[in-house]
Amino acid sequence: MSQPLTCDVVVVGAGMTGAACALYASRAGLDVIIVDRGPVAGGTTGAGEGNLLVSDKEPGPELDLALLSNHLWAELAQELGAAIEYEAKGGVVVATSPGSLIALERFAVEQRAAGVVAELVAGDALYGLEPHLAPGLPGAVHYPQDSQVMPALAAAHLVRASGARLFTGRTVTDVLRRADGTVRGVRTDNGDIHTPAVVNAAGTWGADLAALAGTHLPVLPRRGFVLVTEPLPRMVHHKVYAADYVADVASDSAALQTSPVVEGTAAGPILIGASRERVGFDRSFSMPALRALAAGATRLFPFLADVRAIRSYAGFRPYMPDHLPAIGADPRVPGLFHACGHEGAGIGLATGTGHLIAQTLTAKTPDLDLHPFRPDRFPDRSPEETT
Repeated sequence: MSQPLTCDVVVVGAGMTGAACALYASRAGLDVIIVDRGPVAGGTTGAGEGNLLVSDKEPGPELDLALLSNHLWAELAQELGAAIEYEAKGGVVVATSPGSLIALERFAVEQRAAGVVAELVAGDALYGLEPHLAPGLPGAVHYPQDSQVMPALAAAHLVRASGARLFTGRTVTDVLRRADGTVRGVRTDNGDIHTPAVVNAAGTWGADLAALAGTHLPVLPRRGFVLVTEPLPRMVHHKVYAADYVADVASDSAALQTSPVVEGTAAGPILIGASRERVGFDRSFSMPALRALAAGATRLFPFLADVRAIRSYAGFRPYMPDHLPAIGADPRVPGLFHACGHEGAGIGLATGTGHLIAQTLTAKTPDLDLHPFRPDRFPDRSPEETT
């Protein structure tokens, strides 16, 4: 039998968050191995739109993490150049009534106090930003800090830049622990890896990895669809979404919810979202969800009624009951660290998460207070996990 591999830390998950954890841990001087049962970006990351947003977050710990991540993404964009298709396009959150414009501006005032650049755009000035929007909209808030990357490319380049050893197609079947309960490695279907630290970056499957370590994390899948149009000349210049998107993100409902989110890409196709529903890991095609996405998008941009949708895809966001990820050391299992549960914000929040995990792994004081993200903040089993 071959000798077990050894390293300083095993990152379980080769999505965007796992890639970022590996990158910053390696740059902190640690020897890192990444393990994933599938390919790089084979889960939620590969089914995402690549959004790096501050616009949809209210003041608090998630917005603080988004601002940190936003800064780190800009640094990586300087380093990696066009390879990750980073685009500082900005976001436009559209009001559909005078009352919703007042509410948007009130929300923006709170965000500005937390460090977000949020600019009120009233009346006809909106059409200077997005000429093809539906006529008669009262205004919007413009968020210049919102950006986008091509998620699968970005995850692959972060993995490469980390220099970590990468093992894809290898399933973690157990988290190995010493008699005192501390982590001593992971068991895979292709051998053991000895390490004093394991990072749970398994995304939607983060609950399964936590269970292998003998602990609990209430991560649940929340399904979403994206419509992709035929390639077009650039007709949507920002990430554009209706104000009710923010409420949908924060909702606890398991039922289907849709709110129009429309954005162009460097390659030409327009991406149309967003839907949310908790149906377990059911990947079934949902015509009601896709019809609702198309209807919402054409209300914002009427020209889309004459554009062909060439494909759609579904993914699962790692939902947490309080809409905050688990980041940091798990006090119940010394040596286990969590970096999962970001729901639909994982691409944008990955860099800050990876940076904070690396600081924790190397016993440095994290740049943000991790108490709101502590993995043990939930009861052993919540009522919704039994439904």
